[in-house]
Amino acid sequence: MSKHRILVIALLSFLSFFKNTHAQDWPNLAKYQEANQKILTAPMDENRVVFMGNSITEGWTNGMPSFFENPSYVNRGISGQTTPQMLLRFRQDVIDLKPKVVLILAGTNDIAGNTGPMTLEQIRDNIQSMVELAQASSITPVICSVLPAFDYPWKPKMAPNIKIPQLNNMLQRLARDKNIFYLDYFSAMSDNRNGLPKELANDGVHPTTAGYEIMAELANKTIQMAIKS
Repeated sequence: MSKHRILVIALLSFLSFFKNTHAQDWPNLAKYQEANQKILTAPMDENRVVFMGNSITEGWTNGMPSFFENPSYVNRGISGQTTPQMLLRFRQDVIDLKPKVVLILAGTNDIAGNTGPMTLEQIRDNIQSMVELAQASSITPVICSVLPAFDYPWKPKMAPNIKIPQLNNMLQRLARDKNIFYLDYFSAMSDNRNGLPKELANDGVHPTTAGYEIMAELANKTIQMAIKS
């Protein structure tokens, strides 16, 4: 085979790879585009609150539907997502909606390695970037603690019972340094193994209705303080 033909085949293979790779919507920007457009064309809500997160946030709508009957509350959780994915869609799914407050609940999927290895510092840094983007856009950010998890059913032996408390300590320090609210779900929900008890999460990760009820009470209190501030 001639060198020219080899180069052509290699180039075609690269172009095919490039096309397929870039055709994928890695941060899932498409998920909420239509819903966002409806919000943008509706009357402005001065007390809008966006909940940015993963499956724990997304599942809140089904696990406790009454919570998101509040027309000011906007759920922007996407199952399985990690902080780099959320950071990429933060402008579209948070800033452009012009909320007064954003609750950022993220990090457990990073620890699980859903999009590859991540250090706790890298997780913290991505959350810090979201916080700073919110502040630059006159949005009050609330950093939420990562929920307890003793182990991940889909990715065992990642030691979340050890890493999550470490990450939460880092997030609490970040909130203190930025002079913003820290919403501590962990302390209110963890058992003596740094996990979620069965009544709060059947699989040890995703809250039951009882779990969401605890979260709702804490979130509402923090939101009211954030709005007043």
